Amino acid sequence: MTQILDGRTLARTCNKAVKVKVESLARPPGLAVVMVGNDPASAVYVKRKGVVADRLGFVHRQIDLPADTSQAKVEEVVRSLNDDDAIDGILVQLPLPKGLDSAAVVDCVSPDKDVDGLTIRSIGYLAQGRQLLAPCTPWGVMKLLALADVNLSGKSAVVIGRSNMVGRPMAMLLEQANCTVTVCHSRTTNLEEVVRRSDVVVAAIGQPKVVQGSWIKPGALVIDVGINRLDDGSLCGDVDTEAASVNAAAITPVPGGVGPMTIAMLMENTYKASCARQGVSAG
Repeated sequence: MTQILDGRTLARTCNKAVKVKVESLARPPGLAVVMVGNDPASAVYVKRKGVVADRLGFVHRQIDLPADTSQAKVEEVVRSLNDDDAIDGILVQLPLPKGLDSAAVVDCVSPDKDVDGLTIRSIGYLAQGRQLLAPCTPWGVMKLLALADVNLSGKSAVVIGRSNMVGRPMAMLLEQANCTVTVCHSRTTNLEEVVRRSDVVVAAIGQPKVVQGSWIKPGALVIDVGINRLDDGSLCGDVDTEAASVNAAAITPVPGGVGPMTIAMLMENTYKASCARQGVSAG
């Protein structure tokens, strides 16, 4: 029977552990989320982050800016949070509205407060296997893979998607777990062939059910990072979950898989950043 890698349950466990640790700090961790515009999906996600942060006893601040906010103003807001002693972690909700340079905004975040793990320093440390604050979604994926209780060393893995937020750092983490990693993307011509020979499949390309169930190697571990809304209003991932479950040894549901873990890892990173700034061990 295919194991369902339940992100909701694992996230609750991770959050409970962080909450206990937070109670021993001299001051609570502080998280600031900057949201520009009113993208509906982003608004829902930001709200969830705030709810979890409040539940864990964090100081939580949400800065909402209109979609027509200038590049200079967004960067000014981020720099002001860098100087705010009550804030340990800064997250700029992506994507930003058209016309704004997301990379330039992210580069304004102090590396010490980069709880999304996207600054040049964070990615550089990750590339060297010395990650301090790893990107939240890939790190959450690694925690989900651990639930399958399979030794990843020597396994063949495919990451579908090469974004700076997920695909590229995901490939680094899998390589550091001693997988042999192939990165596929929109220009890949033999996607089906690569997936068929992979022991681990991480789909993060943003296309509904692009990975067919028949492509999945018997016994493979399948992580579906994608979440897509269909014309009928229902949600699905980048993998045809029902069909893939026939061959997969373990698979994440959509929703309820990677999403909750991304938020849980954001909280863990904020706690770690706070400990570093308070000069105490994260334990």
